[in-house]
Amino acid sequence: MSKPIFQFGEVRPEYQIPVLNERAVRAAAGILFFVALICFMNSWLTGNFQPTRVFVVSFLIEFSIRIFVNPRLAPVMILGQWMVRKQQPEWSGAPQKRFAWGIGFVLAVTMLYLVVLNNVIGPINLVVCSLCLTLLFFESAFGICIGCKIYNAFNKENAQLCPGGVCEVPANQTPSVSLMQLVIVIAFGLAVAGIAQWVYSSAHKQVAAFDHAASTQAAAPIDPAEAERCKVPDFARTMGHEEMWKLHNHCQ
Repeated sequence: MSKPIFQFGEVRPEYQIPVLNERAVRAAAGILFFVALICFMNSWLTGNFQPTRVFVVSFLIEFSIRIFVNPRLAPVMILGQWMVRKQQPEWSGAPQKRFAWGIGFVLAVTMLYLVVLNNVIGPINLVVCSLCLTLLFFESAFGICIGCKIYNAFNKENAQLCPGGVCEVPANQTPSVSLMQLVIVIAFGLAVAGIAQWVYSSAHKQVAAFDHAASTQAAAPIDPAEAERCKVPDFARTMGHEEMWKLHNHCQ
């Protein structure tokens, strides 16, 4: 018997609600997070937003198919399912996943309007991209669906069949962190902070030497129109990202 094309989740006799394979969902989230992080860092460090625009359109197509057609027909979900094909499925409730993916769909539409259609470059892009990366990271790394938790706030019936059984496990039965483990984590954080301070101080000295050498060279004439175009806006100054704004807008 062929499966219907337009369907959200699988109907299985042992469950009262439609379900999805959580392993495939996490695998797909990991794939999207990996590609999204590469595109985001490429835009942030080089000022090239073209890969981000391609990813936004692809992300929107993926989530449109997931929500309005069928998750099993979404390209990245197909890849995720193939990657975990030899693993035992872990079934989770589909209704809360649809709500969570709806949040991703809204974020994708927002980025489509800002970055793809209007070429907007500003702090709103950073906020939306960071939120999207956070949702994907928590899903893929920890199996925590933040959107699913928000689902409970807008629905009378709480989510069922949550990943890891968090909907069924009482809070007082979850394992706690011991004092020794907490001390180890804090000590590790302090050690990393000390190493970072040493590395950045060394880099700062190198940059200062380079700036001093560059300041000794004769300054080239500046085009007034170009100077006006490259005037750093107030929001970038407030964020302390003057140089990053110049990089994104191809200003020297």
